[in-house]
Amino acid sequence: MRARNRAEARFKAYGLAAIVLALTMLAIMLTTILSDGLSAFRQASLTFPVTLDAATLDKSGNRDVAEMSKATTVTYGKVMAQSFVAHLVAQGISTEGVSEKELAAMLSKDAPAALRNDVLANPDLLGQTIEVTVLANGRIDGYLKGRVTMESAQKDSNISPEQLVLSDALRKAGILTSGFNWGFLKNPDASDQRPEAAGLGVAMIGSAYMMVLVLIITLPIGVAASVYLEEFAPKNKWTDLIEVNISNLAAVPSIVFGILGLAVFINFAGFPQSSSLVGAFVLSLMTLPTIIIATRASLKAVPPSIRDAALGVGASKMQTVAHHVLPLAAPGILTGTILGLARALGETAPLLLIGMVAFVDNYPSAPAEGVLDPATALPVQIYTWVQRSDPAFVERSNGAIIVLLLFLMVMNVTAILLRRRFERRW
Repeated sequence: MRARNRAEARFKAYGLAAIVLALTMLAIMLTTILSDGLSAFRQASLTFPVTLDAATLDKSGNRDVAEMSKATTVTYGKVMAQSFVAHLVAQGISTEGVSEKELAAMLSKDAPAALRNDVLANPDLLGQTIEVTVLANGRIDGYLKGRVTMESAQKDSNISPEQLVLSDALRKAGILTSGFNWGFLKNPDASDQRPEAAGLGVAMIGSAYMMVLVLIITLPIGVAASVYLEEFAPKNKWTDLIEVNISNLAAVPSIVFGILGLAVFINFAGFPQSSSLVGAFVLSLMTLPTIIIATRASLKAVPPSIRDAALGVGASKMQTVAHHVLPLAAPGILTGTILGLARALGETAPLLLIGMVAFVDNYPSAPAEGVLDPATALPVQIYTWVQRSDPAFVERSNGAIIVLLLFLMVMNVTAILLRRRFERRW
């Protein structure tokens, strides 16, 4: 007995050690992601007046948008740079050691395009002096967050120590500020030269489109297949073969489904590459086995006495399933569906093979046309940003991981609440 008790104590100790180790690794992972990614939700910006010279931005003088659009972002960039320099002079801020080109470089390359869009949307702004708030350069933003230092600036061709010293003066004057970065959640992706303007807007819309389509495709097919196999199909070698293949499909690596989607949906069926529709088809193939297995387990959990009682009072087999078995199995079905969708939301490999890794900076249209437009997804956006060399994109990739984890947490909590709300114990 003493030997058995010691063995049981050792087993409990091993189990406790495994749990502690798992929780420790989880805590390290979450701490690393949060410490590197939370800063992506804050962004540095510069506020100063800009004089919109009508002679420069509208040479024809007739306020015709078509004519005004000939003024490029380069022209607007020069206008912004001149106004920025003039404002610093007016505020008495020393720019010693910083050239006008370096002063202009402190502004994001996205700023001229944003100002141009505002002017084209409202031509009456021409000739006025308006106050604008624009994004600061990614290196300036990194300096405020501690990612860029004076030592690193000496080795960096994109920033100089003098610009960082000027940034400190701009902060004291209230010109350079830092606030919540709504653009990170709303903006589309940006080029390598504009990391401060990169956002998750297109990726979040693309993921939402795919998840809705996956739900529409997989839930009725998965439930119907499960009901037939569990309640109506005869038990023979053919149904055994189907069950084995469903179990095998649930264990197939996700990249295999990506190859299948590339061959069938793009090369054969001719669906547009990188669209949410193709992504949803591929993820549906991957999710269906999971939903079928979870649904069958829920149907098996319903006591046979429920079926016998319904059949005993004259209900048909279909009425028994529709009115008694399915409602009682609904919590498990919903839970399995949500967990399957959560798994699909985090998949990257199959989406890479169907072209969703492409750079997409335009929002897809509203449904239903939007499902055919080029799009990307949250995990693919994370993969894309990690591949870029600028440290600002690494920060944004960690921020995107936080957003993805929040989505997954919401979906898993929803599954738990649904199970607890509707679960019946027998």
